[in-house]
Amino acid sequence: MTRRPPLLFLDVDGPLLPFGSGVARPAPETAGTGNPLLSRLRPEPGPRLLALGCELVRATTWPDEANEVLSPRPGLPELPVVRWPEDSGAEGPRGLHRKTAPLVAWAGGRPFLRVDDEIGPVDRLWVEAGHPGPALLHRVDPRRGLTGPDFTALAGFTTALRRG
Repeated sequence: MTRRPPLLFLDVDGPLLPFGSGVARPAPETAGTGNPLLSRLRPEPGPRLLALGCELVRATTWPDEANEVLSPRPGLPELPVVRWPEDSGAEGPRGLHRKTAPLVAWAGGRPFLRVDDEIGPVDRLWVEAGHPGPALLHRVDPRRGLTGPDFTALAGFTTALRRG
């Protein structure tokens, strides 16, 4: 039996599109996209995310637009997109991010990584209590986006899973 790779739930705003200062002005290729944040997208994370050996899944409020407008820029393929239930904020205790319960359900016990700039202690407790498989909730600094130390942490988790 072939072991399926871990899921990597990827947020867009913050991890791929940092909010910090020192970001370049809009590039000509972002003109007309309707989103000035695209000028902040760096190409480096795409190949590094693919090299992790995970099944990448969009976990963002960007619907299919992320595949059409964003994915080609860092060289990512079209990715599955999590569809958020309308009541996703109603489940769970105060402080639980609205994405957490649906992502645990999507994973279905499978190992996963969540890369997001909105992860808190209640999210970690929820996953620890309700997800039977290994999981890494990795919070990215939204001012910087994904950086070398983030990839080191992600690779450490996936390496440990393979050795597992």
